[in-house]
Amino acid sequence: MSMREGRERRPQGDKVTVLGRSARGTVLVYVVLLLAGAGAGRLAGPLADWLVTLPWAPLQGPAELVASVPAPWLVAAGAAAGLVLGFVVQHEQLAMRLSDERVVLTREGRAREFSRDAVAAVFRDGKQLVLLGHDGGELARQECDLDVGRVADAFTEHGYAWADADPYEDEFRRWVPDTPGLPEGANAILKARQESLEKKGPSDDDVRELREELARLGVVVRDEKRRQYWRTFR
Repeated sequence: MSMREGRERRPQGDKVTVLGRSARGTVLVYVVLLLAGAGAGRLAGPLADWLVTLPWAPLQGPAELVASVPAPWLVAAGAAAGLVLGFVVQHEQLAMRLSDERVVLTREGRAREFSRDAVAAVFRDGKQLVLLGHDGGELARQECDLDVGRVADAFTEHGYAWADADPYEDEFRRWVPDTPGLPEGANAILKARQESLEKKGPSDDDVRELREELARLGVVVRDEKRRQYWRTFR
């Protein structure tokens, strides 16, 4: 997927770098999902007609309902579903706005702003972009599928420290119930987070909110294959 690195000038001359999916890439995503949805809608009618001829097949009621819908309507419904999915994909895409004074991360309609002075280092951890504070805590950890080279170049161009790997990588330990050395209350939060992580995955809202709760206790957590690893910071 191609990415865009745009630059613009504010009236006071402060250069800004914008990173996000290119307009061409966005249109391509919508077109692909629209066509895929329309194709699925076109196949839904014949598939439903076939299912209603099989008395032993499950979902007979829904199959009969789909079979009764005119084919053009099914194609239109599939295309509409594809467009909705395209909107969801676009909404979840991370966009970044960088200047020499601040960085703004926007995802799912939520913008988070950090001053450059607050950011000690930036690095890519798998598919996630991480901003570290000077106390060793994580200011932000966001899913990011932008080209890592362009992201690194953009941050360094504006004077941020870019790290090729997590400077604290060797401090992480795998969490198991009742792990010693954690602040009071952290084990209970990690247990609840582990349950949500296993049931719903790392992108679940509860998983992300509990990460923030742990940060308030001075604990950084990261996930690998639905296993939690932790370290403390000042």
